[in-house]
Amino acid sequence: MSESTKPIRLAKGDTAPNFELESDEYKHYALADFKHKNIVLYFYPQAMSSYCTTEACDFRDNLNRIEAAGYTVIGVSGDDVRPLQEFREKEHLNFVLLSDPEYEVHKLYGTVEESEKDGKRAYTPIRSTFIINGDGTIEDAEYDVDYKGHVDRVLAKLEALK
Repeated sequence: MSESTKPIRLAKGDTAPNFELESDEYKHYALADFKHKNIVLYFYPQAMSSYCTTEACDFRDNLNRIEAAGYTVIGVSGDDVRPLQEFREKEHLNFVLLSDPEYEVHKLYGTVEESEKDGKRAYTPIRSTFIINGDGTIEDAEYDVDYKGHVDRVLAKLEALK
């Protein structure tokens, strides 16, 4: 028998939960490190999977436009640091990748479903994106993101926030 727990979801106007995670470069980053900076924080299921690669490369290819709108991109997954390093190197990614192997930050942001089957806990990441202003307030929260056209939708939202 399997039990599944639906996460609590964050919304526009909520304060973004603080966190600290290790990057693919073995640096520790906290949300507080980005105080007074606008952030696009996106959660993706797995480095180097086909959909996640498409999404990450789309962020890479549009990073100049996102930065021109005044935002920094941060990607978070449940991968350990080493796969994130390989992902960055293989795809020439140019933004911060954070490792959340225990899904603690995913839980804070409501981007993972927990389940238990045969006494073992399992996690299913939910592709999600948060636009966070420099005061730490969520300006937009999107769950169950379709990776196709995702970055174009993010850019449209950033433009609308100007």
